[in-house]
Amino acid sequence: MIKNEEFQDEIGENHISLSAKNPVRDDAFVISDEEKIEKIKKDVESILITLGMDLTDDSLKGTPNRVAKMFVKEIFGGLNPAKKPKASTFDNNYKYGEMLVEKNIIVYSTCEHHLLPIIGRAHVAYISNGRVIGLSKMNRIVEYYAKRPQVQERLTMQIVQELQIALGTEDVACVIDAKHLCVNSRGISDIESSTVTSEFGGKFKDSVTRREFLDYIKLETKF
Repeated sequence: MIKNEEFQDEIGENHISLSAKNPVRDDAFVISDEEKIEKIKKDVESILITLGMDLTDDSLKGTPNRVAKMFVKEIFGGLNPAKKPKASTFDNNYKYGEMLVEKNIIVYSTCEHHLLPIIGRAHVAYISNGRVIGLSKMNRIVEYYAKRPQVQERLTMQIVQELQIALGTEDVACVIDAKHLCVNSRGISDIESSTVTSEFGGKFKDSVTRREFLDYIKLETKF
């Protein structure tokens, strides 16, 4: 583990990821969700008390428990492999051989450097190699990998890799356009900027196919 705090701060401020996989410990699921909620509840209580908040106030009494449940059951629920959606695929009986695009999939994630929201849209496409996947499954895959402390580049790669495995083809692409509240609401406080990341596999590395995909999603960014 890197001990240099100045270097660690630089990584966080510049949203640098040191791994293509989420840094989850091997013992992450030794204890139950209920035990995690109890532990996090106490930690949140400690944070709020340290900040000087009065937890006897009716408005704040339930906050530690609400935050703990939200962390475990909702916004970080994608860390648990038991919640991974089953990516059921089917034979491409229609013999559809063109690009299939699912665009404007809403992304709600959390920046792993400041634990602030990442909000945007994912655009996902694939070209069938004999198998197709249900449209809602594409949304669920995006949601699953988004619901964890994330870096947008990693999230984009994970979505593509999961679909490549499920569909048995390299011909998958994903573009995410999102706002990071760690940029928009703190630090530089630039409320207008957004971040665009992309991952292109197989035929999408070809400029003509890639351009067709970008035309479908009406994204002006050049790659």
